[in-house]
Amino acid sequence: MIYLKSKFYFIVAGLLEIGGGYLVWIWLRESKSWVYGISGMILLALYGFLPTLQPAHFGRVFAAYGGVFIVLSLLWGWKIDDIQPDKFDLIGAGFAMVGVIIMMYWPRG
Repeated sequence: MIYLKSKFYFIVAGLLEIGGGYLVWIWLRESKSWVYGISGMILLALYGFLPTLQPAHFGRVFAAYGGVFIVLSLLWGWKIDDIQPDKFDLIGAGFAMVGVIIMMYWPRG
């Protein structure tokens, strides 16, 4: 159960961070309304809270989250910005996820 909660928190945190960052990005880079910027900042603040629910310590959670962020960012770019990842993106993301699994879920004795 802890494993499923942890995965859920990683995914939601990733969507909050990427979604928030994306809204700030389009506010500033594409001259969208300030509402995009404020909405993005709110999502980013919520992102800052969510990792505190993870069972591991700060360093491990944020290091592992970096790998999840890589994968979610590529998926966001593909589905939202219509920029398909190439094979090197996928290979790199695969290595990152192996690192996440080892750091967060490998049994420690």
